[in-house]
Amino acid sequence: MSFKSTRRQVLFGGASIAAIVALGGASPAFSGSDRNKIVVRVEKDLSNLDPANRSGPVDLNVIWSVQQGLISFKPGSTEWQLDAAQELTQVSDTEIHFKLRDGLIFTDGYGALTADDVKFSFERFIKPDADGKPVTYAKDWAALERVDVISPLEGKIILKEPAPALYTIALADGSGRIVSRKAFEALGKQVSTKLVGSGPYILKEWVPREQFVLEINPTYKGPIKPHFHQIVGRPIGEQKTAEIAFKAGEIDFTAIDPENGKALGDQPDATVTEIPAIDYVWFGPNIEKAPFGDLRVRQAIRYAVDVDAILQGAYSGIYPRANALLAPSLLGYWKDAPVYARDLEKAKALLAEAGQGDGFKTKLTIEAGARNEAIAQIIQANLADVGIEVEIESLESAAYWALGNNDASKDLELSLIKYNGKFDPGFQTQWFTSDQVGQWNWQRWKNADFDALHEKGGVTVDPAERERIYIDAQKLLDESAAFIWITHNLNAFASRKWLKPGVLPNGNNWLYTAFSDVTA
Repeated sequence: MSFKSTRRQVLFGGASIAAIVALGGASPAFSGSDRNKIVVRVEKDLSNLDPANRSGPVDLNVIWSVQQGLISFKPGSTEWQLDAAQELTQVSDTEIHFKLRDGLIFTDGYGALTADDVKFSFERFIKPDADGKPVTYAKDWAALERVDVISPLEGKIILKEPAPALYTIALADGSGRIVSRKAFEALGKQVSTKLVGSGPYILKEWVPREQFVLEINPTYKGPIKPHFHQIVGRPIGEQKTAEIAFKAGEIDFTAIDPENGKALGDQPDATVTEIPAIDYVWFGPNIEKAPFGDLRVRQAIRYAVDVDAILQGAYSGIYPRANALLAPSLLGYWKDAPVYARDLEKAKALLAEAGQGDGFKTKLTIEAGARNEAIAQIIQANLADVGIEVEIESLESAAYWALGNNDASKDLELSLIKYNGKFDPGFQTQWFTSDQVGQWNWQRWKNADFDALHEKGGVTVDPAERERIYIDAQKLLDESAAFIWITHNLNAFASRKWLKPGVLPNGNNWLYTAFSDVTA
């Protein structure tokens, strides 16, 4: 579970990593050019800067820049490097010893970073918050028993059980960021909007809905050196608007629709790069809502919907098809997963068997956006061919994702969903467990065998055995017919030719500290 050098490539294919490394290789701090600022487009505004309750990659990318972890990801890789830790030693499957670098200082006068701050930061994930609720990312540290403080700079992480995903899912990720106990206690609920850290950047400014500004932290003493004095992030929701801004020279880096890559790549000062994604896009029914509790109805829907037509009509035919939960580059990829072709006769026969031969009405809920609306319209037309009348409900982003709170998903019928992937298969499988019903398991599917496989995968150290476990888990998802997989997505980015972006292999997470001038 210690991710020694012989295991570090397990979670991501070497060839794919090689393609990504070109995006974010390390280089000396600051180049000889006069460029000291870059402007990047982010898809939405910052939302919650508390690492334990962050809302997604936009928040996380800023948190990474401002707060240190014991370790952090290397640019362009799923491997990690030491950060706040001077030493990190896997003593046993359930004990990790750390020694902090001396002289690390929190901003805003909150003093030195100590082992007590590490203890506070990690144990937050296994204790209820002030409202008595678990933090959003509590599962990242589910294996944690406690953190023992040995001295101001040394401590031990004690686990209840082996946790092979701990390094990539928690320690190097957002859940491994070290917050100041003093700052947290002083700020209270302001921790979601005010970011105190010891990392390479400070959050100099945040004007909601307009921009945030990261600026070099003059007191930073860690090993990860930034390359630009300032990084400005501007939230632009619409891809077309972002691409216009890029063409106009208003931004230096943006995610783009892969369909527009050639046109943008033809710009004289632009470079376009594509990265296969590890996301998972699917739609499916709430099986607690009639008639979706009947397996035959769910199977009929799967046969009635033409996934290849969705890929052609909504994704311009250039995105790969997904046939199971885990993407090809991840441990546990099920290469032999069934591929369901459209078969209207089978769909109609199954509906007739289920007593739904005359069809029925239902509602498909989506997050607003042109691509989602195109997907929904194809699903609507496909299901109409077997007598299922679909009303499309399009919700703005905030309202859509609020369905993950307070059991709001219980009233859904059909839903179209896209989740961002992480580098360990257990991150993906966790959202489909029984205890996620009422939160992020919107299909409200419960299966004790799946839950057991998810738990077993989380404590199994041998990669080959873990792979078998996660394939078996995906077979259960397939047997349920509650999940119609569409794509793992495709990431594409446009940047200035002089800019080398620091993009991680999932495409959603960026290391702002690794953005550099190509001449550096």
